[in-house]
Amino acid sequence: MKVRLPKGIGSGPQDMNAMIRQAQKMQENMEALTAELDQREYEITAGGGVVTVKINGKSEITNIEIKPEIVDPDDIETLQDILVAAVNEAVKKVADIKETEMSKVTGNMNIPGMM
Repeated sequence: MKVRLPKGIGSGPQDMNAMIRQAQKMQENMEALTAELDQREYEITAGGGVVTVKINGKSEITNIEIKPEIVDPDDIETLQDILVAAVNEAVKKVADIKETEMSKVTGNMNIPGMM
């Protein structure tokens, strides 16, 4: 029995070379996008604006600003909770943006090890 493949698939080395070139181009695009995203800086606020966290695309916290009115020596736990929420939101934002931008390059393909 002879197997029929859709047109353009399995016609030889040209198809394999085209696929390799396409994969290499996708990898180059992903590397360029990663470099661009790593340079970006994001600002996230929490606690109604009393805490501001700045984070870069590498998920490194670059600055934390705390407004004096949230600092209460008798209630350190609230400040700690707001800081944790702000940092977690900042890290999540970077991850979400990277995932969204990369899916544009990969066409929503899941490529393990590429991000």
